[in-house]
Amino acid sequence: MSKKALLQIRNLTTAFQIKDDFYAAVDNVTLNVNKNEVLAIVGESGSGKSALANTIMGLHNPERTKIEGEINFKGENLVKLPVSKLNKIRGDKLSMIFQDPLTALNPLMIIGEQIGEALLLHRSLTKAERKKKVIDLLNLVGIPRPESTYEQYPHELSGGMRQRVMIAAAIACEPEFLIADEPTTALDVTIQAQILDLIRDLKEKIHAGIILITHDLGVVAEMADRVAVMYAGQIVEIADVFTLFERPLHPYTRSLLNSVPSESNDQEKLHVIQGIVPALQNLPRKGCRFKDRIPWLSESAHEDHPELHEVEPGHFVRCTCYKHFYFPKAEEGVEVNGVS
Repeated sequence: MSKKALLQIRNLTTAFQIKDDFYAAVDNVTLNVNKNEVLAIVGESGSGKSALANTIMGLHNPERTKIEGEINFKGENLVKLPVSKLNKIRGDKLSMIFQDPLTALNPLMIIGEQIGEALLLHRSLTKAERKKKVIDLLNLVGIPRPESTYEQYPHELSGGMRQRVMIAAAIACEPEFLIADEPTTALDVTIQAQILDLIRDLKEKIHAGIILITHDLGVVAEMADRVAVMYAGQIVEIADVFTLFERPLHPYTRSLLNSVPSESNDQEKLHVIQGIVPALQNLPRKGCRFKDRIPWLSESAHEDHPELHEVEPGHFVRCTCYKHFYFPKAEEGVEVNGVS
């Protein structure tokens, strides 16, 4: 384990109650995030990415959720912390940009009060000092006329402006650790680039550790230092960003990359991954969870109890099926960065 690790997740399982049983949406996940690092987590909807983020932040309903394992941050296991102690960390040292700012923001509070809430809880500032800090934050995230925006309500702003407000609120106390959950979804390319610049600046200025959750592999290539590929609640591949794009190994990773248009891929049809991520209660809990979506591989290609194997320093892959994977014959000759 790196001595620089800021957040250490160990054997984390998050199970949700459906009727009378609990089903793991995050299943025995182990990860670390270092200071001054962006770890991207990628995967289809239903892979467990947001469930993992909300577990780190302690946002799940404890009456309908079972959490096992450890989330160690600055010497504290967040899983075991009482809410009173967790509230002293959240919004201060540990913060999150939520996926949908319209639902995350309070429709009955003006923007200035919402951004200033973390400062009110975690910083000893006068009301005037707090307002000045909020206006400075609005300027920082590129909101024009910050004084008037301070007095507005969320519904009066565009989607891009609301997302900037969410970022301003998340970074108000200059957190050491930040989770950005799909921070650029549904935004136009120009606004997306500006928001990614803001996140990059946060990393560079205060050396924050950042988890970036996204389905956009272009954003991953631009922003990430390392990448964890998540499927059906498990991490199936981890590598630095260059290795992952140049030498993807797991069939799921290769399928994701082969589904994206690129200048080097001039085939008429892109690869389509068969099937969908199974519903939580229907997830296979034994064997390779991706097996049913690559039925052309024999049963013997998979492990009965797939584990993460370190195939080269820092590059981990789950299940031996990566050694046998190939794309169907109709797609022979299609390569992803040299891997056919």
